[in-house]
Amino acid sequence: MTVQHRRAGIALLIIALLLLAPLIAMQFTDEVNWTLSDFVIAALLLLGAALVCELVMRNVTSIKPRIALIAAVLGLFLLVWAELAVGIFGTPFAGS
Repeated sequence: MTVQHRRAGIALLIIALLLLAPLIAMQFTDEVNWTLSDFVIAALLLLGAALVCELVMRNVTSIKPRIALIAAVLGLFLLVWAELAVGIFGTPFAGS
């Protein structure tokens, strides 16, 4: 198994574990109320961020630009997630 395949497998496992958290929380509290579309959107966002980070890891060889690009991808991911969750920018895509 190559490093790229192992890294992709670990990323998929982490994404699955992250999506299990709200699923398990929904069994114990009414505070977490995700629909199927919420899980699909979360999975697409997580997979997209992981894919772009993997592309950066494969194509950028210098360490400083690699760190900067991955930080930018993760920052953008967090901004989109926050906008969809609570609407920090007030777009029509806001969740509240």
